[in-house]
Amino acid sequence: MDQEAKKETCCQAEDAAEQELDRGPQAAGGTEPEQTAGYAGGQGTGAAGTERAGSAGAERTGETGAGADGQAEDGSAGADGEEAGSGKAKGAKKDPKDAQIEDLQDKLKRQMAEFDNFRKRTEKEKSAMYEIGARDIIEKILPVLDNFERAMAAVPEDAKGSSFAEGVEMIYKQFVKTLEDAGVEAIEAVGQPFDPNLHNAVMHIDDEQYGENEISQELQKGYKYRGTVVRHSMVQVAN
Repeated sequence: MDQEAKKETCCQAEDAAEQELDRGPQAAGGTEPEQTAGYAGGQGTGAAGTERAGSAGAERTGETGAGADGQAEDGSAGADGEEAGSGKAKGAKKDPKDAQIEDLQDKLKRQMAEFDNFRKRTEKEKSAMYEIGARDIIEKILPVLDNFERAMAAVPEDAKGSSFAEGVEMIYKQFVKTLEDAGVEAIEAVGQPFDPNLHNAVMHIDDEQYGENEISQELQKGYKYRGTVVRHSMVQVAN
């Protein structure tokens, strides 16, 4: 296209020059030098027009090339984006076996936690049941212990050294030691300040020998089992 435009421009310039020469100096309205100058100016104008046409064509060609390059770059970027998207899709897709393994592991952890809670709860219930049962047995045995103490207190003075009295005392001490080994202990009363959590006041006296709310006499012993009161002490409180 550029070469054809150049040829047309050159042909037009030559035709114009020939017409000026045919007219002559008089027809042209000027001298021969002026005609020569006009011919040269026409050639210069044609050359300039040819150069401008060539530059415009080159610019159009460059723009066309730039557009092609932009389209190629856009196509490459689109292809890269599609590849990246397909790679992410492949990475996001999880293997069914891995999902099944995770599900089974989660179930196993839950079952282990439930079993551990069940074991702790069962041990606590067993311990509570054991203590409740032991307290019931101890509470039923304490009256027997009270009778031993009453029997020893009822022994006459002249019979305290007898074999019978000594045998009863030995049985009593063995009984007390067995209860102590099982966790049973007597509650202190005489000389201690009255504590409603440990003592049961059934009598009250005014005596200057004792302080305020001081226990002056123990009517029946109280006992604790592993820190828990099985039976309160029956006491007399002074002041």
